[in-house]
Amino acid sequence: MMHHQITTFLMVAEQGSLKGAAEALFLSPAAVMKQMNSLESRVGVKLLERTNHGVILTPAGESFYGDAKGLAAASREAVRRARALGDLQDRTIRVGTSLLRPCKPLLNLWSQVGEAGRGFQIRIVPFSDDPARLDGLMTSLGEEIDCFVGPCGAAPWTRANNVYLLGSNPCCVAVPRGHRLAGKERLCWEDLEGETFLLVRPGQSPVLDRMRQEMIDRQPGVTIVDAPHFYDAGVFNRCQENNWLMETLDVWAEVHPGMVTLPMDWTYEMPFGVVYPKEPRQGVADFIDLLRRTRECPDDDGSPP
Repeated sequence: MMHHQITTFLMVAEQGSLKGAAEALFLSPAAVMKQMNSLESRVGVKLLERTNHGVILTPAGESFYGDAKGLAAASREAVRRARALGDLQDRTIRVGTSLLRPCKPLLNLWSQVGEAGRGFQIRIVPFSDDPARLDGLMTSLGEEIDCFVGPCGAAPWTRANNVYLLGSNPCCVAVPRGHRLAGKERLCWEDLEGETFLLVRPGQSPVLDRMRQEMIDRQPGVTIVDAPHFYDAGVFNRCQENNWLMETLDVWAEVHPGMVTLPMDWTYEMPFGVVYPKEPRQGVADFIDLLRRTRECPDDDGSPP
């Protein structure tokens, strides 16, 4: 950041000779002399006295040297602070959280990272499960939110973003508390006969598409209603108000007080994981890599080999 002539002047003053400064700066003595002549011309006073034994500073040169050293130190400190703030910003991971996509699974994993995670800061950013917000988040991930944890079986999510899988959640059935099935401990296919069942519309999730087809094949008396969008609190409200059943996940058991979550005699599970941009900034990429190494080597300190 300092002008190269001032940097050269400081070296000449500290070395006491043009030749010594030239060697230290990997320049020729002629180049150093040219810079000093140009600097003195710009400043308007003589800064150096040339002698047979090297150079000495004039009184003006002594004054200029002291001030220039202060400027050099201030310049280094300015660069250090700027880089520190830049590193901090790059290492601040903005984790989204919502009612149906809570950040707790990621924070639980992060608590295992240990010393390797000291350079990172986690900032929790609340967001809404509102369909418009989710649609916007799908295409703008990385702008306000760097990542979030949620079901990853939706084709649009995996096309638009990267997913680091953490596991899977069993698919269950949510039943209104006043429904005839609400008192059962577990449901079977026959329990669904004659019921209205809400599912995410076709083409959004391979897992739920297979569930839909099996439901059609096994229980043709079930009326399937398509959810207009990915689930939010409004979908749970709609099912409670209409006395409908709906597919849900075991982790959403406490989402709606008017709905009871029951296990079902099927083997469907929804993958879940960390959703993050296709081209993440370096800090986010390092964050995901650290999560991955922590899960692969849980007894390690997370440091690279």
